[in-house]
Formats: sequence, structure tokens, C-alpha cells
Amino acid sequence: MKDLYVANLAGHEGQAITSYFLVQSKERRSTKDGKPYLALRLADRTGWIEARMWDGVDEVESEFERDDVVKVEATVESYRGRTQLKVKRLRPAKDAEVELADLLPETSADVEALYAELVQVADGVANPHLKALLEAVLEDAEIKPRLKQAPGAKTLHHAYRGGLVEHVVSLCRLCRLAAQNYPEVDLDLLLTGAILHDLGKVYELSYERSLDYTTKGNLLGHIAIALELLSRKMDALGTPADLRALVQHLLLSHHGRLEFGSPVTPRFTEAVLLHYLDDLDSKMEAIRASLRAADTEGREGDWTDWNRSLDRPLLRKEKFAASPEASGDKPGGGSPESGSGPLFEPDKKKK
Repeated sequence: MKDLYVANLAGHEGQAITSYFLVQSKERRSTKDGKPYLALRLADRTGWIEARMWDGVDEVESEFERDDVVKVEATVESYRGRTQLKVKRLRPAKDAEVELADLLPETSADVEALYAELVQVADGVANPHLKALLEAVLEDAEIKPRLKQAPGAKTLHHAYRGGLVEHVVSLCRLCRLAAQNYPEVDLDLLLTGAILHDLGKVYELSYERSLDYTTKGNLLGHIAIALELLSRKMDALGTPADLRALVQHLLLSHHGRLEFGSPVTPRFTEAVLLHYLDDLDSKMEAIRASLRAADTEGREGDWTDWNRSLDRPLLRKEKFAASPEASGDKPGGGSPESGSGPLFEPDKKKK
């Protein structure tokens, strides 16, 4: 059982540690005088941390690869305001030494309770054809365990095991709230879109040892995968052609814009609403993730790193409100424009 996590390292500069980590990235580099070193990103279920190994590179480099679990002896350091590790020794971990649950990020929510809520939502759908489709998906023996484990995305939002079902349940809650304000909305259709819109991610992403794209995911993407999967389900159920077209459009258009991966833009009420609610829930989780990462990394200052999903850094509001700057006592300002925070540089997103 791992007893020291990435989240525990910030603020402990100079401390020697020994722990197990998952290798997210590994790169051989050289100093200005040509000496090789390893630049690593090491992770566990609480986050990731940059690490550098300066000595013994040639002896250890071939012993491990990306996605391997390693045992690390290191010293906690601070570099440019961020916590990182200076690795002294490193070796591949033995299977008996680690539990993958300690190393892969996962939701803190009760997945079984979330899935039960999802089933309850499906049970409440009045349209018999849509209800039959949802039951066929949620009771599928292959899909069910994958839907409980899959992340919501690789990096941008809900990027942890169990993140997909957490996102879908949150989206269903938003759909119900929005429908109270817009009585013209067909809630059965909207909820069906919410439950199924990201279904292809259970096959698009891999999440056994790390979060990444599968070969099928890279080739097809989750929209095409879901469309194929649901077409087979609707063929078997005999879903009426007009309703089938509406469900397919919800899937095809939920990214909202062609440049964000949707082959068509949303063209009826529920499709438009699904897109914006999906985007809202994704962005709210992206905000939470940025704030968590800033805390985990021991980042100094009032701003997070650049958030790719929102194309901006984010104010760490609680930290700012407790700082002298909040009362005007800190000279020189502190906004990103003044130079004391991240630079504003656009970075286009891939959902």
C-alpha cells in the first residue's frame, strides 16, 4: 500500500522520499555540456510531478518505459516555484509491491451509487423506444463495467477513472434543471442524449495502466464509435426511423462546432441545449482540475497555469482573498498582464 502521494509533496522541499509512481512520460535529454539526464513525469492517483534524474542514466534508462510502475528514491525540490523530484535511484516495481488503485487517478465519488442513479434516470424515461435503448446500453455486460471505469477525457475534463459516469450523471442533473426553465424541451430526448453522447469513450480511451487513446480511438474517435454501437442496438430494437435520426443527431452534434469534432452543428432544441450543458459541465470540471493541480504542485502566486479548455489562466480566489494584494498592500499589482502571473497565449483545445 502506497503511503506517500504526489499531493503530499508540496511544501516539503529538502525531504528525502521513497515511493512508487507510474511513469507518465520519459525523455532523455542533455545538459549544455552534453551530460545526459532523464526528464520524467511521475504520477499517482492524486496527480503528477516533474522529476529529473542526473546520475546513472545509462545504467537505468533501458530498465523501464512509459506506463511502467517504478520505485523511486528522491529528494523533494522547488524549481521556478514548482515542486519537483531529484531522483537518486530508480528501479521497476514488482507486481506484489503496488496496487494500481494507488497509482491511477480516479473519482472520489461512489461509482456504484452514480451508476444506480444513471439507471434510475433511464427508468424514468417515458418514451418506450428511448427507454428500451437506454436499458439495452446500461445493462450490456461488456459496456457496464467499462462505463464505470472510463475517464471523461484524456486531459481536459474528468480525466480520471470513473470520470465518465460522474460527468454523465452531472449532465443528467443539469438537463432536469434546464427543462424546468424551458417547458418546450423534450426531457426524454434530452436525457437520452446526455446518457449516450460520450458512450464511445469506453472504447476510445484506455484506462488500465494509464489514460490514453486506444488504436481504435485514434482511428475513429468516440463519436463514430458510439454511432456504430448505437446503430446496432437500434437495429435490434427496431427503433423508429425518425426517432433514430434524432438520437444520432444528438451524438453527432454535441461538440457544437465543426472545428471541435462534430460533423454537424446542433439543429434542434434538445441538441443545442445538450451541447451547451455538456460544455458547461466539462468546463466546470476543468476549472476544478486546474485549481487542484496548482495546489498539488505547490504552485506559488494567485494564478493557475494556462487552462487549455478555457484559453486562460484562472484566479485562485481563496488564495488571492487571503493575500496582501487583495487589500491593496502588495506593490506592483499581480494580474497576468503585469508579468507576475502566466502569460496569455492561446492554446486550441481538443476535447
